[in-house]
Amino acid sequence: MASIDSVSLTILFGAVLVLAGIMSSLVALRFGAPLLLVFLLVGMLAGESGIGGIQFDDVRLAYTVGSVALGLILFDGGLRTRLATFRNVLAPAGLLATVGVLITMALTAPVAVWALQLNWSEGLLVGAVMASTDAAAVFFLLHAKGLRLRPRVSATLEVESGINDPFAIFLTIVLVEMLFARQKSGLDIAILLAEKAILGAFLGWALGRAMVLVLNNLNLPQGMHAPFVATGALVTFGLAESLHGSGFLAVYIAGLVVGNRETRAHGVIVTFLDAATWLAQIAMFVLLGLLAWPERLPQRLLPALAVALVLMLVARPAAVLVCLAPFRFSLREKLFISWVGLRGAVSVFLASIPMLVGLPGAHFYFDVAFVVVLLSLAIQGWTIGAAGRLLRVGLPRTDVIARRTELDLPGQLKHELVGYPVVADSPYLRRGISPSWAKLALVVRDEHVNTAEEAGAVRQGDHVYFLAPPDRVQALDRFFAERPTQASADAALVEDFFVPADVTLGALAEIYGLTIPPQDAGTVLADYFQAYFIKHPPRPNDAIPLGSVKLVAHTVTDGRVVTVGLQLAEPEPVPRTIWDKIATRGRRVLRRILARLRRAKS
Repeated sequence: MASIDSVSLTILFGAVLVLAGIMSSLVALRFGAPLLLVFLLVGMLAGESGIGGIQFDDVRLAYTVGSVALGLILFDGGLRTRLATFRNVLAPAGLLATVGVLITMALTAPVAVWALQLNWSEGLLVGAVMASTDAAAVFFLLHAKGLRLRPRVSATLEVESGINDPFAIFLTIVLVEMLFARQKSGLDIAILLAEKAILGAFLGWALGRAMVLVLNNLNLPQGMHAPFVATGALVTFGLAESLHGSGFLAVYIAGLVVGNRETRAHGVIVTFLDAATWLAQIAMFVLLGLLAWPERLPQRLLPALAVALVLMLVARPAAVLVCLAPFRFSLREKLFISWVGLRGAVSVFLASIPMLVGLPGAHFYFDVAFVVVLLSLAIQGWTIGAAGRLLRVGLPRTDVIARRTELDLPGQLKHELVGYPVVADSPYLRRGISPSWAKLALVVRDEHVNTAEEAGAVRQGDHVYFLAPPDRVQALDRFFAERPTQASADAALVEDFFVPADVTLGALAEIYGLTIPPQDAGTVLADYFQAYFIKHPPRPNDAIPLGSVKLVAHTVTDGRVVTVGLQLAEPEPVPRTIWDKIATRGRRVLRRILARLRRAKS
């Protein structure tokens, strides 16, 4: 009976810890605390030296849970990365993930040797453990701070975080083997790296294609598509690792393949993986916190502080400046990418490898990595939003929440049925605007199902169902949110979005959070184009920058714009001199006067 009670108590404590982690995320979002930091602290408080008093030293279990969590996180990252984005930033992100990791390791190692009294192999191991960035921490903090980055900066950070983990893990394992006196030549290391990368990439591509084939050609039971994909991701990781390839690279490539193919139940899969990766992260962070021994950490504080400061202020900036030098990134963008190189769960996970293999003094690496991660999250984590605004590489973002229902449509892959309740203050009801790629199919009114033709004008209280591409359903949320707060336009929300030219600037500003002068709110887009282009009538593809988007003349008839498209644009440069400000103000006043004259004539 005692053993049964022990199992029951373990389940109880595990469930309570997960609940505590979930509830702590509310604190993190409310006060801007880095989520990983909160979860690590929850684990520490529950440990043997904390108030929970739980004795936990199972490094193998922590490593297993960490591998599963990182596999799911990387697969989810690949699933959400558009192939076009991946290709556009592969060169800079690839350099950061390889050469950048080596530079970071090389510059951190001397400080570790000096501050921690290590030999060079041990110092390089500390550098390798701390060399990779943490994607989960970075993007949670960007979300929590209400910051949307410029697309190129965001994509570079996303792809780098996805592909630098395999390289850092490889370096850590090689250095651990060297410390076990298993000497390897430079050629042996290069061959092993190539073998892991090539085999991992091939298996990721092959198994990703296999998952797509199964999803689209086999009639899986309802609700099993998402668990199948999550399990397939773990099979990809385990098979690649067992064949001595890079499982982390394989699972990222598999996610990239699945996410960029048309598949059944795409929305359900994404939603399921959101929950799965969330719970996996919580379990990993809490277990890593349980492994920490708070009584030892103060002894490592000063040396680890030296390592953390060099990592944040010297090693990471140097790696970014060197790797991004051949590419057209501004200095502000490089500085921001440098500052956002947060260390997180990956570093603590890598620091558990020496303990797993029984390396002498292995707890030392774990303690140092733990302190560096806490300092990185506390210093960089709380300042990431301020850094983005100070360096002007991002725009404010407020997420729009709408009650959405998604239904998979068997027999085809290009559309799914997306439903929303129509609330009184929704932009769709007030403005009657919807994207060109969303087709109204059904209207549920008074418990009766009607076609769009039968229903006529949509009313408050209706439930409307649209046919929309699975990868664009999030774009509809903004039209059905109740009084959406001002939010900057996002590339995923403005892609292929066309509106009639008789729509007013005020309508677009209300939906997309554009900042326009109040007196221009009633100006229709056609008149705005006529006033903007003074020397010649508007022509197709003529564009007008408007805050975070561009208005593009899509169809022009007899010199007058008929339909307008939206494209994401870089923020307009801030005028630097008084003459620039006067000229900008003058152009705005002139356009306003001409628009009023044209309205008066008509």
